[in-house]
Amino acid sequence: MATPRTPQVSSRKAPKQARSNALVAAVLDAAVQVLTSEGAGRFTMARVAERAGVSVGSLYQYFPNKASILFRLQSDEWHRTADLLRSILEDGASPPTARLRTLVHAFIRSECEEAPVRLALADAAPLYRDAPEALSARSESASIFRSFIDEALPGTTEGLRRQAGDLIKMTLSRVGSSFSELPRTDPEIDDFASALADMLCAYVERLAAP
Repeated sequence: MATPRTPQVSSRKAPKQARSNALVAAVLDAAVQVLTSEGAGRFTMARVAERAGVSVGSLYQYFPNKASILFRLQSDEWHRTADLLRSILEDGASPPTARLRTLVHAFIRSECEEAPVRLALADAAPLYRDAPEALSARSESASIFRSFIDEALPGTTEGLRRQAGDLIKMTLSRVGSSFSELPRTDPEIDDFASALADMLCAYVERLAAP
């Protein structure tokens, strides 16, 4: 039985001129609009080109297929998450639990603000989730978080640190996704994030205690 082919998700070429950068930016903005209004099932290169006001041929200069556009949207989100993690968790001026609390608030707010695109991308994930580029992009955030857990729990075993890291990441991801499925007010977001941060920080403090 033949092994299913993984679709190409890398862009054909990187834009180098201001005009090309503007075209790609317009395409990605249009892709977000099509994805959130039509859903992953009706997401096509033709619809993106029409919404962006460019020819389908221009689109194919930079993206070989719709999976590559969706992956670009997803990888941009992954890189934003990695930048968020890095800016907060690598701030050695604050104790680990203070950084974790800041991260919880920032993450939950981000989940609520980006919920429409994130939910639509989740439906499109089968198109690119097993591609090597996807595995590489996800590993960046995992490495940052792993280093933070090692710093926060220096006196514990590797197995315990791995378990703690997995539990915190899973809780943030699953709870944040569930909470953001409905529209939320700023006070609701702050109250929820504070409660979640209290839980996770108490867990880390208990593990770190002698």
